[in-house]
Amino acid sequence: MKKQYAVIGLGRFGSSLAKELIELGFDVLGIDSSEQTVEKLNGILTRAVIADSTDIEALKALGIGNFDCVIVAIGNDIQSSILTSMLLKELEVKTVVAKALTELHGKVLNKMGVDRIVYPERDMGIRVAHQLASPNLLDYIEISKDYTVAELSVPKRLSGLSLKELDLRVKYGCSVIAINRKDSVTIAPMGTDILNDSDVMVIIGNNQQIIDFEREFID
Repeated sequence: MKKQYAVIGLGRFGSSLAKELIELGFDVLGIDSSEQTVEKLNGILTRAVIADSTDIEALKALGIGNFDCVIVAIGNDIQSSILTSMLLKELEVKTVVAKALTELHGKVLNKMGVDRIVYPERDMGIRVAHQLASPNLLDYIEISKDYTVAELSVPKRLSGLSLKELDLRVKYGCSVIAINRKDSVTIAPMGTDILNDSDVMVIIGNNQQIIDFEREFID
């Protein structure tokens, strides 16, 4: 059976996430306290309902405990976000993901046992800053406090080099885990793979390793 998701809070972040999950082929229940917001997503999501997520009986009536993952995407009401997350853990939802507005908000959610905490505004700010600092940086995703995955377009000066010649692992400690080309993607490329200036390298390493590589090789 395909996974079932519930998204609580259908503002910009929540509705975007819910729509993308639908596009990926999953069943999605959308929950919001605004009738107008719910009406906009009726017919787009698997189901959209008006409910107070801080009411445990309302959550039980929706069968929230049966969902594989529930995302708390409540906007600016930190109290409701915390109370909703607490009730979801009490109802033994398998996986609870919550949007945090501040570091303190995130710490509280973490103490409550929320499985994953996301900081959309902070993370987007970090990604945009890195993209502005390096024109060849297409995307930048922190996967932990130590490791980052970065997408870098191959500059002309590296075109024609093999990964063995580039020798990223030995020189910088980071690794090319994929090469995106116009018509194909090479996962776990070999040392003999040749880079072209139309390629995109997907690199994993810690922040400093990737910065050091960018400074020396990226135009």
